[in-house]
Amino acid sequence: MSTLNETHDPFLRSWVESANREDTDFPIQNLPFAVFRRQDSAEAWRGGVAIGDQIVDLAAVAARGVFSGEAGLAVQAGAQDRLNVLMAMGLVVWAALRLALSRGLREGSVQQSALQACLVPQAQAEFDVPVRVGDYTDFYVGIHHATSVGKLFRPDSPLLANYKWVPIGYHGRASTIVVSGQPFRRPQGQLMAPDAAQPVLAPTKRLDFELELGVFIGKGNAVGQPIAMSDAESHVFGLTLFNDWSARDVQAWEYQPLGPFLSKNFASTVSPWIVTMDALAPFRRPFARVDGDPDPLPYLDSPDNRAAGAIDIALEVLLQTPKMRKTGKPAQCISRSRFADAAYWTVAQMVTHHTVNGCALSSGDLLGTGTLSGARPEEAGSLLELTHGGKKPITLPNGDQRTFLEDGDIVTLTGRCHKAGFKPLGFGLCTAEVLPSVV
Repeated sequence: MSTLNETHDPFLRSWVESANREDTDFPIQNLPFAVFRRQDSAEAWRGGVAIGDQIVDLAAVAARGVFSGEAGLAVQAGAQDRLNVLMAMGLVVWAALRLALSRGLREGSVQQSALQACLVPQAQAEFDVPVRVGDYTDFYVGIHHATSVGKLFRPDSPLLANYKWVPIGYHGRASTIVVSGQPFRRPQGQLMAPDAAQPVLAPTKRLDFELELGVFIGKGNAVGQPIAMSDAESHVFGLTLFNDWSARDVQAWEYQPLGPFLSKNFASTVSPWIVTMDALAPFRRPFARVDGDPDPLPYLDSPDNRAAGAIDIALEVLLQTPKMRKTGKPAQCISRSRFADAAYWTVAQMVTHHTVNGCALSSGDLLGTGTLSGARPEEAGSLLELTHGGKKPITLPNGDQRTFLEDGDIVTLTGRCHKAGFKPLGFGLCTAEVLPSVV
């Protein structure tokens, strides 16, 4: 588990002036990673690190030989078209690069001139999925979401008997994970009306967002070698915003007996930015169950996890309809929740359980948390919950109503960490527009 060090000092200031603004997501205390190139260029994709409204071009840093030792090796790996090689190098190398970047970007750094020549404005960049995702697993750690959805189908027993004992998950489709800003088309699938004799193939009428976080695996494990709780977070490179879109009507027909299929594999949107676990060290909270709930089984328990297994990230969902865009109205927040309050299982518990049977994780593998809804109705992380299964539309300030998403809607996720005595940091944006179906 990452601990506090000089990179978390709230009084650090950068010679990149935009990084010192109170409202920036990317102060010098953050330093998240992405893959980028200049817009409308034929440049190679390469790794970059956010600082204020700029990107530190790792390929340029490598070419100039700014860093040496482990940090120099890390920069060379980060200069590639995906971050997998850097992520596979492990915690010691990640920490060396973070420290070198922190010292080089501070006010008064002797490396200012060299690094200044390696900056690219974020406004001039385009982004790609930051890693080569080999496998994707979607968990279901949001207990309030699981309870709310369960009540729609099982009012008397919303949570199944296994929920409080085992982190529930299923394997998804990595090929349709897309980066923020990339639109996607409304999917089609089999739909079965309640009074129909047979299903029909048609575009989904109940398209939904899901407010999630993504967990990117850094260093993998060998087949047959489980990862213990004490070592779990050393295998995690960082977290990202994640919208795992869902076709609720397709899912209702297909999910028994094996779970989601076409209803969940048409598009999943990630933020371009991966916030490292090291950057999140100041925002830890104790992990505890409510009175009366069972303690985790011993393999899912540890002193560190109890003391600081939860991570406090404030999350928001914003919606902008075509009518709002046409009249110049900004996106409106329709939901707020917090990761630490929403999640019944921690990042370490997800990793440990995933490997307890000997399953091998690889660098770049993605774990979705599942929908992160809060306990209150306005903290729901999906329209399925916000509209009570489509029975109670939400009304936006301009009068638009929604039960589920319509063509032209743009959904944006945000995430921010705040704690007294530390510099706030954010995750950037995770946004996508719904395009009409191809049929």
